[in-house]
Amino acid sequence: MPRYLIERNFAEQLEVTKDAADGVRQINDEEGVKWLFSFLSADKRKTYCLYEAPNAEAIRIAARRAGLPADVITEIDSELRPEMFA
Repeated sequence: MPRYLIERNFAEQLEVTKDAADGVRQINDEEGVKWLFSFLSADKRKTYCLYEAPNAEAIRIAARRAGLPADVITEIDSELRPEMFA
């Protein structure tokens, strides 16, 4: 399944609760997308999330339903790691 990097910008500092994360996962399941992991910026106003999804539109739909921004969605083709070049 294709992988996507999603940049999300928040007006306020993000506070994630278990209930909120569970709600996002439920919506994602219904839309056929899978949240793999996220990075949270130091100011807690931006996240970078890695997802698997059939297409970018499925991510947009899930984000709208969850009330989350999806400012930039980039399809990821390959993974590079430093040890690959050692």
